[in-house]
Amino acid sequence: MLSIRRFFCYDRGMFAPYSAEITDPLVLAGLAALAGLLLGAALGALVYRSIGALRQRQALQAARREAERASHAERERLRSVYNLIAALTATLSYQRVLDNALDLSANALGTSTEPSDRLVSAVLLFSKSDEQRTELSVGSARRFTPADMRILLPGNDGAIRRVIEEGQGVLTKTVAQDPELGRIVALRACNSAYCVPLRAGLDTYGMLLYAHPNAEYFSPARREILDIIAHQAVIAITNAKLYDDLAQEKERMMEIQEEARKKLARDLHDGPTQSVAAIAMRVNFARRLMERDVKATAEELFKIEDLARRTTKEIRHMLFTLRPLVLESQGLVAALEAMAEKMHDTYNQNVIITADDDLVPKLEMGKQAIIFYIAEEAVNNARKHAQAAHIWVRLKSLETDVVLVEVEDDGVGFNVGKVDAGYDQRGSLGMVNMRERAELVNGILHIDSAEGKGTRIQVVIPLSEEASDRLRRGM
Repeated sequence: MLSIRRFFCYDRGMFAPYSAEITDPLVLAGLAALAGLLLGAALGALVYRSIGALRQRQALQAARREAERASHAERERLRSVYNLIAALTATLSYQRVLDNALDLSANALGTSTEPSDRLVSAVLLFSKSDEQRTELSVGSARRFTPADMRILLPGNDGAIRRVIEEGQGVLTKTVAQDPELGRIVALRACNSAYCVPLRAGLDTYGMLLYAHPNAEYFSPARREILDIIAHQAVIAITNAKLYDDLAQEKERMMEIQEEARKKLARDLHDGPTQSVAAIAMRVNFARRLMERDVKATAEELFKIEDLARRTTKEIRHMLFTLRPLVLESQGLVAALEAMAEKMHDTYNQNVIITADDDLVPKLEMGKQAIIFYIAEEAVNNARKHAQAAHIWVRLKSLETDVVLVEVEDDGVGFNVGKVDAGYDQRGSLGMVNMRERAELVNGILHIDSAEGKGTRIQVVIPLSEEASDRLRRGM
């Protein structure tokens, strides 16, 4: 029989153990049940705590795996963005730069929770329309309609005007009400748009346009990313434009060289070649005349000698214009004076040179050479076509860092607009050559002439970057 002999009893204010024997079966059963309950509760608490710890570990592992997946996805996105930035700055293709800029934007903005498949984007660039008004045309776009690709935006109102004037990104949530953005069909389902200028120094190439149906899509973080992309795109566009300009400049130099060869061939044909042919004919005539009239033969020989001397002068003048050695050895003023002297000796053309001697040391040798060729071209054109008694060549300072080259004649003059319009049918490109040479030194060429009133050609040449900027801004 189960019995419990030892238990505690309260005696005189304290517990004290004493022994007694419990033999009642009901009491014993109750005590056994109580012990079982206590043991089950302890085991249940232990199991519950184990299950909780297991669930907590599983949750931590799931969170860790999710964080690793998110980190991997972010690394992949950043790697993709880096590759696109590298491609953006590496290419020298102007169109590819524009396309890469939009692809880079979509990859940079897209996330696993909110992809960029609803993003509408475009590169808007300044161009000249048929009316000669400065407008923005679409250089590249994503999710534009065919009609949108042909749209021209004047940039005179709304968000586009603010971007151009302020030179910083502009966020608008009233796309449909915008006077210019509202014309783009692809943006009619969009409730927010962000425009970022493409500007480098004083040059503004255009802007990047982004739009999305979500009005809150362009958060400060996303706008910061787009600003960075726009900055990188400007660098890439500038590099591509410089490369394109160099390629065009190479073609222009080849065209100039080809025109110089054609000019040399024309001058040789019209001058020395004709003179040499005339000399040969006169020598043949003198040989036959010698048998009949010795005195007349002597006079003819004097004429042949004079013609040969004039032909020699023409050839020397042509060699001088091809490479004026005096320009390299004595400078611009000496070269202009030598040119004037040869014009008088060869063609009996009066050319008056006026130059500021203090100005020439400020000019690099390359600029001196270009100024000489512009002046020589203008003087030669005046000699051939103006029927002028006098030609003046003036070289002076307009400001401390701006030079004026002026060639004026008192000849018959011409209609400038008419001559410009017909240059594609002309064999001579003298005016074009002068303009292109002026552009080589960031100069501006102006031609003022009218029929019966002579001609004045002015070339303003900056000597510093600040002066070049002022000329481009019309200051």
